[in-house]
Amino acid sequence: MTAEPLLVVEKLEVVYQRAITAIQGVSLKVYPNQIVALLGTNGAGKTTTLRAISGFLGLDDARVTEGTVTYRGIHLENREPYEVTRHGLSLVPERDKVFPNLTVAENLAVVPGRRGRSNRRMLEQVYHFFPGLKDLRRREAGLLSGGERQMLAVAAGLMCDPEMLLIDELSLGLSPVAVQSLTASLVAIRNELKISILLVEQSAVVALEIADMGYVLENGRVVLDGDAQRLLNHSDVQEFYLGHTGGDRRSYRDVKQYRRNRRWYG
Repeated sequence: MTAEPLLVVEKLEVVYQRAITAIQGVSLKVYPNQIVALLGTNGAGKTTTLRAISGFLGLDDARVTEGTVTYRGIHLENREPYEVTRHGLSLVPERDKVFPNLTVAENLAVVPGRRGRSNRRMLEQVYHFFPGLKDLRRREAGLLSGGERQMLAVAAGLMCDPEMLLIDELSLGLSPVAVQSLTASLVAIRNELKISILLVEQSAVVALEIADMGYVLENGRVVLDGDAQRLLNHSDVQEFYLGHTGGDRRSYRDVKQYRRNRRWYG
């Protein structure tokens, strides 16, 4: 790829409560107009990595202790969330996605823009990608379905006018129909707005079907990375994440020895 990467995470280490190492040596890149999937089971370090990039680690008494996070060459490690957002990255979190006592319209209205674009212009853009939200604009967010709430969370992220969306657990707890609608919207957002997306997911199938690149985390480390189609076809991913070899789905951590291919191309 000839373009320069927008986001570069290099040998990242995050420590909680000054004692517990959550991720160690994580490196990844996101290029312009890419969808990149960050995969792994519960506790693998996916959310920690996303929160380290977005500046939300402080809420969990954690800090980046080693490594770097750079966006367009600007260092973002241990910056405040508002500073990261100002540089063009917008987080759609796993928890506390929306304000349940506010209506859909109010949830979107309270999001500050980044580059002085009018709220009305951004709202039109949001309703273009999520037309169902326009019909629900007077409904309290707490009364929405899980899929509608996730749509609203992504829409709120778009209201920040980002260059990159960071989305944590898009499909968690949602029906297949809702997931299909959301992933189609993400692809449209990428294609029409040229926004890059870093997507954290437990479901390898959901993420790799729309991603260009993928990284697999286990125990706070990247154990596989590569082109999304190659990851889907990779025997380790099929065995441990897609369950294609029969029997119960296992994790790398259940295996005493495995190939730790940090880089592979075939």
